[in-house]
Amino acid sequence: MEFESYDDAYNYYNCYAKEAGFRVRVKNSWFKRNSREKYGAVLCCSSQGFKRIKDVNRLRKETRTGCPAMIRMRVVDSKRWRVLEVTHEHNHLLGAKIYKSVKKKGSGARSKLQSSSDAEVRRIKLYRALVIDAVGNGTPNCNATGGRKFSDHPHQLNLRKGDSQAIYNYLCRLQLTNPNFFYLMDFTDEGCLRNVFWVDSRCRASCGYFGDVIYVDSTCMSNRYETPLVALVGVNHHGQTVLLGCGLLAGETVESYTWLFKAWLTCVSGQYPQTIITDRCKALQTAIAEVFPKSNHRFSLSLIMKRVPEKLGGLRNYDAIRKTFVKAVFETLKVIEFEAAWGFMIQHFGVTDHEWLRSLYEDRARWAPVYLKDTFFAGLSASKPGENLSPFFDKYVHKQTPLKEFLDKYELALQKKHQEETLADIESRNSSPELRTRCSFELQLSKLYTREIFKRFQFEVEEMYSCFSTTQLHVDGPVIIFLVKERVLAEGNRREIRDYEVLYNRSASEVRCICSCFNFYGYLCRHALCVLNFNGVEEVPSKYILSRCKKDYKRFYVPDQGSYNVDSIDHMQWFNQLYRSALQVVEEGAISLDHYKVALQAFEDSLNRVHVVEEKQD
Repeated sequence: MEFESYDDAYNYYNCYAKEAGFRVRVKNSWFKRNSREKYGAVLCCSSQGFKRIKDVNRLRKETRTGCPAMIRMRVVDSKRWRVLEVTHEHNHLLGAKIYKSVKKKGSGARSKLQSSSDAEVRRIKLYRALVIDAVGNGTPNCNATGGRKFSDHPHQLNLRKGDSQAIYNYLCRLQLTNPNFFYLMDFTDEGCLRNVFWVDSRCRASCGYFGDVIYVDSTCMSNRYETPLVALVGVNHHGQTVLLGCGLLAGETVESYTWLFKAWLTCVSGQYPQTIITDRCKALQTAIAEVFPKSNHRFSLSLIMKRVPEKLGGLRNYDAIRKTFVKAVFETLKVIEFEAAWGFMIQHFGVTDHEWLRSLYEDRARWAPVYLKDTFFAGLSASKPGENLSPFFDKYVHKQTPLKEFLDKYELALQKKHQEETLADIESRNSSPELRTRCSFELQLSKLYTREIFKRFQFEVEEMYSCFSTTQLHVDGPVIIFLVKERVLAEGNRREIRDYEVLYNRSASEVRCICSCFNFYGYLCRHALCVLNFNGVEEVPSKYILSRCKKDYKRFYVPDQGSYNVDSIDHMQWFNQLYRSALQVVEEGAISLDHYKVALQAFEDSLNRVHVVEEKQD
């Protein structure tokens, strides 16, 4: 980091110290011999070092611990103050109070913060550290109208004038005001901003809860938006999309995507996602293979279906081709059926040489539902006609939205999403859904699932009555294959009968339908329920009731359980574990006013007990 002056650098570190709970002291300063102009300094924690021997006999108790926390900085050729070395770790407990640091100033620098509003204004002004714009030397990379260019500097973040500073100010402010905030910035060798990644505290918590399935939303990049945004998106226990991280990238390159994924992996302490869904992009494919080799990489069927009019609209008999395409994708249950339907479409309509269809067929194992039945999607699969994965910031960012405007809208968008999740939590816990059948499965899961997930499961229970026949096809020891017949609504409002094979293993309490609803959406389908019912099973086996679908999921699940075995001297581990534990109280405390009062009182009691420990140490 670089600052315009020594005071700016000092004040920044002082603000950080207040948030963290320690005092700042100037350990060393260096001045030029002739001009007495300061050119270097070391700022440290007030607990650095130890008292001199002659001071030991004084009445005041020894408070220094030889703490290593410090920053070392000096003036560089650009006349700015550059931070050269940082040590974050302390060897003592940090205070819960916000301390005021004592600093000796010259007569011209004895200004004081007079009010909370003045303090916030001053704090923001501190972050004038230079971040070189795309072209370098502070010169913005923009055209005559101030817009972004996409080709001149493919390895640098193309920004309007002032965008780099806006990003930097924004991230620094969040770092001070948002607990557990995480961000990384990537620079070229010339000091030009290339890539940025950040995750605020609530999104970071969501990574622990819902980071098993990720959708990489690169809409802004692929459609050349003014804001070069990539959002990492998950799905929560209400079926709502949640943000897991944001990035601003120099371009759709392997290098930028690799940097982004490694940044996210650092943020989540190396926890690999089970499934990653992306656009059909070679750069994404290469980056994911490098960073997430153990994850299942799948292409978004929703994005593929959106491109059908664009890619096939110019063909003769387009309507007939589209219908055949949709039927091959969504109505085939076996690989052999898909291959036959695809082959018929290619031959019948004479599109053997169509480049897009040919490339789609080559990638079919990554996007066609019939090939993905062993992949867990948690509801992000969009494997039924009409289902779409909308961009996370769809209502907040359009093609011409400037970056500065997006930074303002970012917090509004997240606030709305968090509010929706909180309301869904309250509704799920404080109300009982109306039962529509006498089926024991419905009663069982009405007590466990969140309201929205239960509604989706309830629909499957109701549709059991469209399944009119369950018969045995084959028996192999404990494994029985059943055939379930269902009347489904087809084109022209006519009904047709479809056959679904369901494997059932009584001894292992396993049931698996050929439609693979459980892996796609996280709950059992009507066909599997019919087989369980046929065999006299009155409750859905526990292995098919996912914790991430339950209304009390956040109450009982703490991400990274292994972190309870914290290192006895690792302060960062202490902080992370305390934060995760406190977050559970926060989640529960937001349910109602009574919950809020109890949680607030618990925090106050805990803080008082911590202060007692601190006073004993003093």
